[in-house]
Amino acid sequence: MNRDRYVDFLRAWAIGLVVLGHWLITALVREPGGEIRAPELLATVPWTQWLTLGFQIMPLFFLAGGHAAGGSWARARAAGGTAAGWVGARALRLLLPAAVYSGLVLSAVGICSAVGVDPNTLELVGWAMAMQFWFLPVYLLLSALTPPLHAAHRRWGLLVPVAMGAVALVADTLVVTVHTPYVGLLDYVLVWGVAYQLGFCWRDGLLTERRPLPAALAAGGALAFATLITLGPFPVSLILVTGQTPSNTDPPSAAMLAWALAQVGLCLLAAPAVRRLLDRERVWRAVRPVGGASMTLYLWHMLPVLIVAAAFYLTGLAPEPTLGSAAWWGLRLPWLLVLGVVLTGVVRALRPLERGLSLLYERTRPDPGFSRSSRSSGSSGSWLPWLPWLGLAASVTALTRFATRGFAPDGRFPVLPALGLLLGTTLLTARRRTTVDRGTPGSPRRLCGKPPDVTSASVGGTGGRQISGLSPCRPWLRGRLIRSGQSRPRSSLWCASRRKTPRSSDGTAVPGSSRNSPTGRGRRD
Repeated sequence: MNRDRYVDFLRAWAIGLVVLGHWLITALVREPGGEIRAPELLATVPWTQWLTLGFQIMPLFFLAGGHAAGGSWARARAAGGTAAGWVGARALRLLLPAAVYSGLVLSAVGICSAVGVDPNTLELVGWAMAMQFWFLPVYLLLSALTPPLHAAHRRWGLLVPVAMGAVALVADTLVVTVHTPYVGLLDYVLVWGVAYQLGFCWRDGLLTERRPLPAALAAGGALAFATLITLGPFPVSLILVTGQTPSNTDPPSAAMLAWALAQVGLCLLAAPAVRRLLDRERVWRAVRPVGGASMTLYLWHMLPVLIVAAAFYLTGLAPEPTLGSAAWWGLRLPWLLVLGVVLTGVVRALRPLERGLSLLYERTRPDPGFSRSSRSSGSSGSWLPWLPWLGLAASVTALTRFATRGFAPDGRFPVLPALGLLLGTTLLTARRRTTVDRGTPGSPRRLCGKPPDVTSASVGGTGGRQISGLSPCRPWLRGRLIRSGQSRPRSSLWCASRRKTPRSSDGTAVPGSSRNSPTGRGRRD
């Protein structure tokens, strides 16, 4: 399977603009008493709200995410995977780095709180380190809904995002006019879900088979946005600004939906030219590392702000011109360059941690046939298929709390959200209990946690056919082999390790040693 370079480019482009936008609008001021405060640029200098039209790039995240998830789920279905296994694996890919990041930040919050750091300062730092977390619970919810959303896509195609957009408009009307409580929460899934669902349509060619459609999305979305902010009640800012009601992001508004459609249209129009550019290996080598480190950049990009604040603002070394003045804007370039250098060092320092998380993910991700194999093992494991869903619910709840209150609400350690994230991640990484294959009397136990050197099982007890070289991390696959009596996997999807045929010094195979030889030790019958 060849990766779509343009989808990877969209991720890299989006994460670059998110980081740049957060850094650009972050302003720090040192008070006479030595405290650091962060005035809100968008509220203090209102014209800067127009900048958010370029930096609010999250619709592309959801578009690219839907494109990738649609292909991944289609392949999983074709291979016999289940929703529980697929959703669990997708969720764990995001939650492992987020949980480690949260654990380190929470540890620092606990230490600082214990030594008596000013609660207001601690609350500000905790908010800065969690400001990007709003994206994670929404994306995890859409990932969990991918199987039914993709089923609807296969049946109704473009009608699905149209229907979701219509319901989102009704919900937003209720929020703006009668201030109906909690209805706005639906728009987090519906508005961002429209971009996610359009990712399915894009992957299957529904958005590109009609040439006028991308241009219609771009022009229609931009026109609708201009109308809503000019004649309607919505502000121009696509980022939350204190005191603005209604907001375009909390919850996502009709104006945000219009801008998302415009971005999707522009993305589709730019695709052919950008793909030709990405075919150049030099360009692709520059883009690929950013896409590969997107989660690290997204989680850790505010840490350099704290480092620079401690190094230059707490010490009084940083110049502090009036917020929004020409001098202040002139200092933005060195500010961004310094933060970029610090972030580069942070990313390099985190590489061993990234490698460790990759290994942990491979060892703990749910099997593709998680719930099916649990059901086949009997009633004793009937609760196991619910583990990914329970873990996902606990994690989404905890991440939502962090996103709304920060890591140090009121300057205190958030005990319940921390326990919720720990519980959710633990449930998602929990390995299945030992199950017994019930197909043949006397058949062996299939241990998910068997040590790596134990990689064989027999069919029908003693004297049965040996299944060697199978990785113990896929017991549901082993079960299929046991029940069918196959001696070797037939597809690259199976976790099988090949034995190398012994060869002599001149490179020729040693007679009788081939695994297929009737006299060699590779004989399986």
